[in-house]
Amino acid sequence: MTAVATAIGQRRAARVVERNAIVYFRWWPVFLSTFLEPFLYLFSLGVGVGKLVGQVEGPGGPVDYAQFVAPALMATAAMNGCIFDATIGFFFKFKYAHTYDGMLATPLGVDDVLRGEMWWAAVRGTLHSVVFFVVMIGLGLVPSPWGVLAIPGAAVVGFAFSGVGFGLTTYMRSWFDFDYIQLGIMPLFLLSATFFPLSQYPAAIAWIVRFSPLYQGVAIERALILGHPTPTLLLNAAYLVAMGIAGYLVALRRLGRMLLP
Repeated sequence: MTAVATAIGQRRAARVVERNAIVYFRWWPVFLSTFLEPFLYLFSLGVGVGKLVGQVEGPGGPVDYAQFVAPALMATAAMNGCIFDATIGFFFKFKYAHTYDGMLATPLGVDDVLRGEMWWAAVRGTLHSVVFFVVMIGLGLVPSPWGVLAIPGAAVVGFAFSGVGFGLTTYMRSWFDFDYIQLGIMPLFLLSATFFPLSQYPAAIAWIVRFSPLYQGVAIERALILGHPTPTLLLNAAYLVAMGIAGYLVALRRLGRMLLP
């Protein structure tokens, strides 16, 4: 019975993903940024600035700056790709469109809705990263066959940030509260060894960076794309999985109270 119930729950969650896909693909201009962003970032920061910087210390030794930055931008793409649906999109559907009230009038439960929304957000983040990855291949920035594992790595990053995004959004009271989300994302983007090796940070700051969530994704993507995987990547992945599960559990508990008082 448990296996049957699990299968039914997965199928119901998949219906939420299907619904989101149908709605979003009607707004196809929204997805143009998914294809333009990799070119802008990689050409300006990786290729342009890389000509001035030269080589920096990578996981296995000195690498060109473009090869150093590109995996970190791919991890950032996974985060940015899911964060809209997990925060602003989720808040709008819950607070103003009352989308979930309609869903709960069907056989869907709160857990089905939340899992479906998390899947969709993670898929969006992964697709964002896949486009990045394809552009990186075209520019010769994926030197190792291990790089193909960077795609499931991006999915783990998307899962982690979608879970936390949903959990935090249940505490948001108005649109103004989302300024705090941006206030958190910007330091993560700038200070997660995205643009410089950890050795360039002051020791105290470097230890803080090591425990930041985006750094875990940057470490995974950089090691895989440059072809230097180590067992510590499992710890980075476990950190992100635990982060996503914790966010999911918080969101499930709070959303259940708000939708089914």
